[in-house]
Amino acid sequence: MDIKKFTMKNLTPIQIVSELDKYIIGQDDAKRAVAIALRNRWRRQQVSEAIRDEIVPNNIILIGPTGVGKTEIARRLAKLSGAPFVKVEASKFTEVGYVGRDVESMIRDLTDLAVNMVRAEKVVDVEEKAAVLAEEKILDILIPPVKKPSNVSTTADVNSENDEALQNEKTREWMREKLRKGEMDERMIEYNVTTPGVGMQVLGPVGFDDMGMNIQELMSSMIPKKQKKKKSSIKDARKEIAQEEAQKLIDMDAVQREAIKRVQESGIVFIDEIDKIAGGQKGGGSGPDVSREGVQRDLLPIVEGSSINTKYGVVKSDHILFIASGAFHVAKPSDLIPELQGRFPIRVELKSLTEEDFIKILTIPQNALLKQYAALLRTEGVDITFNSSAINEIAKTAAIVNDQVENIGARRLHTILTTLLEDILFDVPDKMPESRIDITGELVNEKLDKIVKDRDLSKYIL
Repeated sequence: MDIKKFTMKNLTPIQIVSELDKYIIGQDDAKRAVAIALRNRWRRQQVSEAIRDEIVPNNIILIGPTGVGKTEIARRLAKLSGAPFVKVEASKFTEVGYVGRDVESMIRDLTDLAVNMVRAEKVVDVEEKAAVLAEEKILDILIPPVKKPSNVSTTADVNSENDEALQNEKTREWMREKLRKGEMDERMIEYNVTTPGVGMQVLGPVGFDDMGMNIQELMSSMIPKKQKKKKSSIKDARKEIAQEEAQKLIDMDAVQREAIKRVQESGIVFIDEIDKIAGGQKGGGSGPDVSREGVQRDLLPIVEGSSINTKYGVVKSDHILFIASGAFHVAKPSDLIPELQGRFPIRVELKSLTEEDFIKILTIPQNALLKQYAALLRTEGVDITFNSSAINEIAKTAAIVNDQVENIGARRLHTILTTLLEDILFDVPDKMPESRIDITGELVNEKLDKIVKDRDLSKYIL
C-alpha cells in the first residue's frame, strides 16, 4: 500500500496497524491505541460544529523500557497521517525562570514545521509556472528582448523595428528549444540572485526563546534585500531562479493560516522521557532537573488547551494530540501530578522484547537491520547473506546480554551487528571486492561468544 495515497478518510484503524506492522514487531496494544487516536482525529472533523469543539483528543502515555518501539510508533504514525509532528525530550524543558527551554517552545516548533510543510506543498503547485518564468529569465539573459525606441518618425523605422522584433522572437524560440532539450545545460551565464539584507543576530532573554527570532525577523524586514551577481551553468541557474520565482508566487499569509489550522486540528506532539520530570527520582539534582514538578505545571495548560503566541500568530493547543512515553524505571506514572495524569487518560504498557521478537525484528520489517547492512555492502559489490542459524544466534545473544547487563531492547541488535561485522565493513573495499559472504551461526559464536561470557567486557562492547 502506498502511504502517499493515504488520506485521513481511508486511514482506518486496521490499515494503520497493518502499516505499523511493517516496521514494528509486536506491541499490539500500543498500535491499537494510537490507531484509534488517529482515526478519531478524522471522525471529529465529520461531526457537527456544535459538538466538534467539545471533543478533545485522548492523549496517550506509552510505558515501557527503552528500545521496544515507543518512539518508532509515534514516528511512523506521523508519516502515515501526514500531520505536523514534533518529537521533544521532556528532560530538556525547565520551569519558567530557570535556564533552559520553556514548554511553549514545543508548539512553536510544531508550527514552524507545519509552515514548512505547507510551503513545500505550495511550491509543488506552482513549480510548473515557476519553471516557465525561470526559462523566460534565462532567455532574457541570453537574448535580451528588443526595446522600442522612444521616437519612431517614419514608416521605414516602424518596418525596421518590426523586422528586428520578429527576428528576435525567432531567435528566442530557437534558443528555447535548445534549452528544453538540455543542449545548453553546461553553458555558463551570469544572473542576479536576491539575498536578504545583512542584519544582526538578536538573542532573546532566557525563557523567551521565540522573542529573539521575532526581533531578528523584524530587523531583517526593515533592511532591504540586495541583488548580487552570480555565475553558474544554465542547469544550476534554472533551478535557483525557479526556486526564487516559486517563492514569489506563494501567498505566505495563506500558508501561515493553513499551517496554524493544521497544527490546531491535526498536530501531534510526542513527549519522550516524560518519566524524567516525574517525582520519585532519587537524589536532588541540578540544571534542567531542578524543578520537575514546575515543568509538569507549565506543561499542564498546554495539554489542557491554551493559546500560545508564535511568530505566525496565536495557536490554540486544545485539539493537538499529545503522546508521551517513558521507561518509568524509577518513577511511576502515578508520580506525575494528578492533573497531568488526568490529561493522559490512555495508558499502554509495551512489553520487553523476547528472543523470538529479535528474530522477527532482524528479518520482517521493511527497514530490518540485516536488509540495511546487505544494502550497504551491495554498494561495494559484495553480496552478504545471514543463514537461519546466524539470525538465531544474533537474537539469542541480544536476549542474553539484555538480561545480564542492561535491557536496551532492539538497540542491542545495533551494537551486536556492528561488533559482528566490523572486520568485514573495514576490509571489504580493499581485501574482498566483488565477493560473496555467508554469515553462519558458527561465525557468530566465534566472534561474540567470548564477549558474551565476559560480563565486564560486554558492558562496554555490547
